[in-house]
Amino acid sequence: MTSINYPAFIDFEASSLDLIASYPIEVGICMPDGELHSWLIQPHVLWLDWSDSAEKVHGISRETLEQEGTPVSEVAAALNELLSGQVFCDAWTFDSFWLHRLFKTANLRPKFQLESISMLLDSEQIRYWSEYRQGVIGRLGLPVHRAANDAMILHKTWEEIMGLGAPPSA
Repeated sequence: MTSINYPAFIDFEASSLDLIASYPIEVGICMPDGELHSWLIQPHVLWLDWSDSAEKVHGISRETLEQEGTPVSEVAAALNELLSGQVFCDAWTFDSFWLHRLFKTANLRPKFQLESISMLLDSEQIRYWSEYRQGVIGRLGLPVHRAANDAMILHKTWEEIMGLGAPPSA
């Protein structure tokens, strides 16, 4: 019997979608065994960008981040402690930007490499990814646009599209 190596998944929520001024406000990871970790990220003093429309999507206020967020250096160190090798995301352009901003501000280098989930999939799986993802979201009933939930949705969608979980019609 062939064993399958489950990947780790990561997701970010951000201050906006501006790829010059935005910064990460929350990061969530789903480990290969399905264990979830997430952190609200305290904005660095130089991180000033804020989008009210983005706040309406993720539901996290800047005030919440300032009061309850974990300092950038602690978040980056925790990610390095938990992750190694390749870690997968579904919005590589944005996620790589926010990962870079987090680690550059923390003056650290990631001990893992961020890759697009498409690297795990063949062309047919890529074509059906959105359909499987919507099915997973419906079955889990979790709010989207929260980093840990979205990382878990990636994990569960990957399981299903690989034939390791419930079929899309379940």
